[in-house]
Amino acid sequence: MDCALSLLNPFAHLERNVITNMMRSIKNALTGILFCAMISLAQNTTPTAKAGSPMIKAADLQADLVVLRKAYEELHPGLYRYNTKAEMDDHFDELKRKFSHDLSLQDAYLAFSEFAAQVKCGHTYPNFFNQTKEIAAELFQGQNRVPYYFEWLNDRMVVTRDFTPDHKLPRGTQVLAINGNSSSLILKRLMTIARADGSNDAKRVAYLEVTGDDKYEAFDIYFPMFFPQSSTTIQLLAQRPGERKPVKIAVQALTYAERIEPRKSQEETLQGGDQPLFEWKYLDDGSAYLRMPSWALYNSKWDWKTWLNAKLDELADKNTPALIVDLRGNEGGNDVGDEILSRLVTQDLKIPTFGRLVRYRQTPEDLNPYLDTWDSSFKDWGAAARDLEKPWPTAPPVHYFLLVREGESPDGDVIVHSARPFHGKLFVLIDANNSSATFQFDQIVKENKLGTLVGQPTGGNLRGINGGAFFFLRLPKSHIEMDIPLIARFPSTPQPDAGITPDISVAKKIDDIITGADPEMAAVRAQLRK
Repeated sequence: MDCALSLLNPFAHLERNVITNMMRSIKNALTGILFCAMISLAQNTTPTAKAGSPMIKAADLQADLVVLRKAYEELHPGLYRYNTKAEMDDHFDELKRKFSHDLSLQDAYLAFSEFAAQVKCGHTYPNFFNQTKEIAAELFQGQNRVPYYFEWLNDRMVVTRDFTPDHKLPRGTQVLAINGNSSSLILKRLMTIARADGSNDAKRVAYLEVTGDDKYEAFDIYFPMFFPQSSTTIQLLAQRPGERKPVKIAVQALTYAERIEPRKSQEETLQGGDQPLFEWKYLDDGSAYLRMPSWALYNSKWDWKTWLNAKLDELADKNTPALIVDLRGNEGGNDVGDEILSRLVTQDLKIPTFGRLVRYRQTPEDLNPYLDTWDSSFKDWGAAARDLEKPWPTAPPVHYFLLVREGESPDGDVIVHSARPFHGKLFVLIDANNSSATFQFDQIVKENKLGTLVGQPTGGNLRGINGGAFFFLRLPKSHIEMDIPLIARFPSTPQPDAGITPDISVAKKIDDIITGADPEMAAVRAQLRK
């Protein structure tokens, strides 16, 4: 009998507690394996297009890729700045693999976005603002916005402005998860589409904040694509200031119209209005404060140059002790900073030579139907594109022309001094958003010791950036637009793969957000007291 039991049950002669412990260990091991599998699945799940999203045939996507590849390989001056030819070939091949089957418009847009991010150029992406009205309506204007502005601090979203009706998310609230997805996972996924120059991840993180500075913000566009929502109710795990434990909070998603409502007047100025966009005021100590949220004034009818020079004349006449230029959140646009720089020098200032290099002299005829721009001369540089006598020392080993347009010098730019200079101190408040014209302004100020930079390291890159002129490549089948910067700036000597370091560094702290403090301005005031 005992032998029969032993054959039927090999554990028959073990103590009951030993059996129990063994079974518990097996259960825990299986639970751990299942948990790891669930985490892995959550991190690697392919985004799912929303129901009813238009589909694009694989053959059409492949046709678009042919156009994209030819345009980027023949026209993009920075394609090989941070990638070798072999690495870019791999990126193109990966995109081709993704296009081996039909995709929704949303998934195609995501694929193009991930490809563009691998170029590591802050001006290379499927530009939200250059897409057709139909694509914008389909992809960018749903009721899927989180009801708050926020900054990223240590992989957590920290609320800077609350839009919930009953004020559930006071300033400084830390959002730890959205719909069950941790904030660190969300940031990790979104970094795959974030545009920035080289290894400047601080710019990528800043790009993924929601600040109200644009009508389309990257987080608002891409978060719903990577993490589709089944309803307009969003479940948050959040820790509010003064509370010891995180709590679950259900909030209603904002519509596109609700998101842009707080910045309606600013948007009107940028899109053809004539109201001033910059803020000018005098502080208690007599210093002047100039807030410039954007320099992208291409479409504005506001005469910013007359307005700004009148203020700078006033500054000189009053012999104002200091000017504080606030560029936080400002990527760039027009060369507005040149007006300020001309007041800071008493004689013409020669800017150190950067090679302005282009990849072509005239665009290929078969690409012209897909190239849109505001200046047709970009399609034929003519004599302005000069043969290089020898390769530029910091440029990749591909063929370039040196671009010297009318009124420009091959020896570098010159800031012409004003007859009414400013003799006070200059402070510039900077952050990781400064990555185009504002990056160049910050660089000139620092390298020529014209003022003091205060804040966090900039975007952009000391190895040079691409921009100056653009083609809007409109792909023939999907109708998705891809920006192509046309002029690459390369320094004459090797530089670090980084942005510009401020003279006075100011770290972001959650307590400052909670109290509404402005530590950058506090640092400036401390300098002025000295």
